[in-house]
Amino acid sequence: MTEPRKRRSYSSSLRREHAQATRLRIATAARELMVGKGYADTTMAQVARDAGVAVQTLYTSCPGGKPALAKLVYDITLAGDAQAVPQSDRPEVRAIIEEPDPARKLARYAEMATSILRRVTPVHRVLRAAAAASPSDAGLRDVLAGIERERLTGSGGPARHLHALGALRPGLDPARAAAQIYVLTSTENFERLTEVCGWSEAEYAEWLASMLAAALLAR
Repeated sequence: MTEPRKRRSYSSSLRREHAQATRLRIATAARELMVGKGYADTTMAQVARDAGVAVQTLYTSCPGGKPALAKLVYDITLAGDAQAVPQSDRPEVRAIIEEPDPARKLARYAEMATSILRRVTPVHRVLRAAAAASPSDAGLRDVLAGIERERLTGSGGPARHLHALGALRPGLDPARAAAQIYVLTSTENFERLTEVCGWSEAEYAEWLASMLAAALLAR
């Protein structure tokens, strides 16, 4: 009696894995095209061709069209994969949570943020440039605004964690702490320090850790 359920579970798992692999191929193809050619010059047909999928499959995966495709690219680039794994369950985040020393927590957080920024900055730069060149593209503008809202919301996690431990400096509430984390970890700061100022990523991570500690932690 249990065999049909096992088959259905196995089949469901295979479909989920296939869908994740398809989304990853689509995002990889779209990222390479957008970073290489620009957002405006990347067509859905080109992405479908390079990903090895039908155009209809592409629209099914990205029902909002090209802006939704841009968001898919950003999200998968941010995560580093297409797995539906909550951030709190990822090993690098667990290591931050389990670290007992607040300053070391922020150093680990800075290292993780640097790795993420290395991946997402080229994509974010392309989307910013496209939005600036086409201010009437409401879909792309909404995508960028949504990314910023998600970044601010995500910054609330470490802020609340430090607050729960009693590690935030006196008078600093979690919302203000989250706002500072959000600003300090922007792609624009990463770009200016590593590309304009010529800092190495290790130097950036060290700077970020020190700035976060100075802004957030009780002395």
